[in-house]
Amino acid sequence: MDFDALLAAIDALRARALAARADHAPALAAVAPSLLPSARNLVAYLALRAEDLRPLQQALAAHGLSSLGRIEGHVLDALDQVRARIDDARVRRGALAAAPAIATLTPSRDEAAHLLETHTRALLGPRPAHRDVCVMVTAPAAAQVDAAWADRALGAGTDILRVNGAHEDPAAWGRIVETVRAAAARAGRTCRVVVDLPGPKLRTVARHEGPRVVRWRPAKDHLGQVQVPCRVALYPRMHAAPAGPALAIPTALWPLRRGDELRVRDARGRKRRLRVLDAQVAIVDRTVYLTPDCSVAAHRDGERLGRWTAEVPAQPFALRIEPGDRFRLLRAGARPVDDRAIGCSLDLAVAALRPGQRVIFDDGMLETVVEAIDGDGASLVALRLAGASFALRAEKGINLPDTVLDVPALGPDDERALAFAVAHADVVEASFVRSPDDVRALHARLAELGGDALGIVLKIETGEAFAQLPALLLAAMARPPVGVMIARGDLAVEIGFERLAEVQEEILWLCEAAHVPVIWATQVLETLARTGQPSRAEVTDAAMAGRAECVMLNKGPFVADAVAVLDDILRRMAAHQHKKRSLFRRLSVAHAPH
Repeated sequence: MDFDALLAAIDALRARALAARADHAPALAAVAPSLLPSARNLVAYLALRAEDLRPLQQALAAHGLSSLGRIEGHVLDALDQVRARIDDARVRRGALAAAPAIATLTPSRDEAAHLLETHTRALLGPRPAHRDVCVMVTAPAAAQVDAAWADRALGAGTDILRVNGAHEDPAAWGRIVETVRAAAARAGRTCRVVVDLPGPKLRTVARHEGPRVVRWRPAKDHLGQVQVPCRVALYPRMHAAPAGPALAIPTALWPLRRGDELRVRDARGRKRRLRVLDAQVAIVDRTVYLTPDCSVAAHRDGERLGRWTAEVPAQPFALRIEPGDRFRLLRAGARPVDDRAIGCSLDLAVAALRPGQRVIFDDGMLETVVEAIDGDGASLVALRLAGASFALRAEKGINLPDTVLDVPALGPDDERALAFAVAHADVVEASFVRSPDDVRALHARLAELGGDALGIVLKIETGEAFAQLPALLLAAMARPPVGVMIARGDLAVEIGFERLAEVQEEILWLCEAAHVPVIWATQVLETLARTGQPSRAEVTDAAMAGRAECVMLNKGPFVADAVAVLDDILRRMAAHQHKKRSLFRRLSVAHAPH
């Protein structure tokens, strides 16, 4: 569209906006005088939004003019300003045409869009036919990934499968990939495979077992009256215990019969009786605390069949913490002098701690500060926690936002996952990347393994990685294809949740400047994937994710439903926004009020 055509289009919009006053005259007449300018602007805006303005927006942007993306509050003024700029451009057009061409080292607008599209396709594969943004789904355990799961996920709109290299093993990963690729072949489509490298994962380690005690408690009403007895599963000794309240029966006495009775003296010395309903279930209507030294006797028709001591598994370790409490974070080989301690999976991390630095556990649920250090570990003080008290358990994540860790870029677990990715995947995700040297080390290792064609995604998970992002991008761009993942879970813990919104915006800007595709990750529609019902906040978050080139969903029993909802959200939002630019499709509500 040339300048003359642009002027004609702007003039037509202006005329339509002015004519709209007559269409809305009855409504305008009823408006308070102080609000009349605002009401007139609203009807002008409605007149514009009754048409699809996207072709005009694209034509204006192609000439470096305002694309009308922020005209809501001043419609006629904005149209007049754009018209004046077009007039200026017409006057200068002859002079610009006569001027010598100026070589440029950066792409034009159209070239930039083409570069981003090309780089996105190289990394993530062809975009879906019906939307601009790809959907990536994290695979659950291999035992759950059968043909039905794969068909549901792909049918709902999954484009990319993510395999988490921190869990299971290459054999399990291979079964996952084979199942999903077979489903994709049946559907006549492609599905790229991404392998997430574990990275130097910091986890809590239990220093000892939890207490060996279980409680069987019947359901009671508000007056303490038993409503439903406690059901206790019975199973033969030497077999695996079922979930929930359970009691092992000696094999010589198995199976018991309906009407048999189990008499227990519990940990408090209380006598309790369980009625056997069948070989697999007994019930008790009073609370029982069972420990390994509690005796159990089986009776039938008043005669004792046998007597034994209960088998009680250890409860998971949990360190109960309240604000201001002190406890120890220990290296792997250290022996705690008391129970107020928990271990760390990486000795180098404990050794790097210094007084005054923060140590954050369990995705931000517990924030502490280092009070003192010694050869065995660090003494921590609890600053903030979720609730009045918090149970810190084993296998929970540890973040060290103030500590610089000098750990190898690729550990043994990374090497295992990397070798699998070279043989079976299209892309690897580099976890906890910190410096350009980490990127170069990954490049070198891939070259040694014959994985030169493998795409690389840099996961931005720490404040250090964010601060280094320009250097990381330049290092990664030495070997395409490359992308960036905004790993918002760990990133929010590291930089503070209050900073996440601005930081994810800056990552989007920097990556668009480099024409590098972005993956928006962590907790997208997570409540929906886990429970089948989304929260209002996460629906809005999913809509914002459309500014990236790919959105990642975590696993969950309702993940196919989450994919379908995300697919719908992304398709709808594509008509309203592309990257940071608002798009003005026709609004169905832009009509004269009745």
